[in-house]
Amino acid sequence: MSEELKPLVVHSAVYKTEWTKKFENRKKWQAPDPNLIHSFIPGTIIEIRIEEGQEVKEGECLLILEAMKMRNRVEMPVDGVIKKIHIKPGQQIPKAHLMLEIEQK
Repeated sequence: MSEELKPLVVHSAVYKTEWTKKFENRKKWQAPDPNLIHSFIPGTIIEIRIEEGQEVKEGECLLILEAMKMRNRVEMPVDGVIKKIHIKPGQQIPKAHLMLEIEQK
């Protein structure tokens, strides 16, 4: 057992503890980029209703993602422009797959 104790911050309280290898090798958290739209569930792209360069209003349907026999509408979170489309109809994608890049207005 290692004698090396490292600081761990939980809600602004600092604790001295021994870190496990699993904890040290974990994927570091990053704040989500509001200009990237990722899939929230694995599924199949049924329809893409937008094109690159198109101006889109908040709430407008961007695409249809079928998952578990349900068709999910992916809507624009803010007013903006579609910069890049990373998917195509019929494509099966995993959870957290980058689907679209947008630019907020």
